[in-house]
Amino acid sequence: MKYPYYLGNVQKRRETPAQLPISRRAQMLKPEHYKADQGLVDACNVAIILGQPLLLTGEPGTGKTMFAYSLAWQLGFDAPLKFETKSTSTAQDLFFIYDTLKQFQDAHGSVIDKGPLDYLTYQALGKAILFTRDPNDVQHVLPPGFQHPGRQRSVVLIDEVDKAPRDFPNDILNELEYLYFRVPELQNQEIEADSELQPIVIITSNSEKDLPEAFLRRCIYYHIPFPEEDRLKEIVTNRLGLYSAGSSDFLREALDLFFKLRKFSLGKKPAVAELLGWMIALQEISDAENPLSQPELALKTLSSLIKTTDIQTQKATEMVEEWVENRQKQSQAG
Repeated sequence: MKYPYYLGNVQKRRETPAQLPISRRAQMLKPEHYKADQGLVDACNVAIILGQPLLLTGEPGTGKTMFAYSLAWQLGFDAPLKFETKSTSTAQDLFFIYDTLKQFQDAHGSVIDKGPLDYLTYQALGKAILFTRDPNDVQHVLPPGFQHPGRQRSVVLIDEVDKAPRDFPNDILNELEYLYFRVPELQNQEIEADSELQPIVIITSNSEKDLPEAFLRRCIYYHIPFPEEDRLKEIVTNRLGLYSAGSSDFLREALDLFFKLRKFSLGKKPAVAELLGWMIALQEISDAENPLSQPELALKTLSSLIKTTDIQTQKATEMVEEWVENRQKQSQAG
């Protein structure tokens, strides 16, 4: 077992700074290691053909957000332009932010050398629409220092749209369908996407609240199912690459314990992303090809999988302890 950089029970300051490892989790986040199921591939192709947003739902950790990065990578585009939806988001925020407060402060501070463009910041879908146009055609609406890469197509990720206020989806219906926006501070001029380079819009939702029917009608919809065991084996191998170590015993035992925990009445079931992180942690801690040949490591890394604080956590821990005990007995008998 290797513990070159972990905290111990005895508090003692090192004489020299500890050399911590580069996180292996970055390997998991590379878009080229994402593998979509066939249903998701088909739904995305339909969305591209019809020029409609692709709305994805599914358990947290099933890869909804990562799909946008994988898609952009496969198409040879830049990384997605991401809009992180918040409980305070408005329809305008998806396209631009206008700093009215700063403009007011400057006006009262006798700052006279600034115009409306100085207070304008474009957001994900606003940038994507501008990027479809020739820079010379939109130069008059670009803030100072805005970097236009030249005409190109983009993937836009609107992440966790269900976090937004109820009116948010309804307020962007026409803009999403026709891909345009207006900036009131620039004489309400309409800025429209070039249809030849129409952005590909991916929207994710954790289904925390229902979305309006009018919004759903304008989207192609796909629910990413939680993967079955064979599919999950494929995901682990593809996403972790060398870090799966090619050990069928490790993979089999890790999935066995993982699915046992998912069947448990936990407030939050462990997700695919947490399984991947847990397996990375196990391999970093252990020198063994199959880290679970040292089953006590399952308990040491349980914080990767169990993330509730109620009585169910204790029961789940007891279940893992029983699993560890049985695994140790089998090892001794062998």
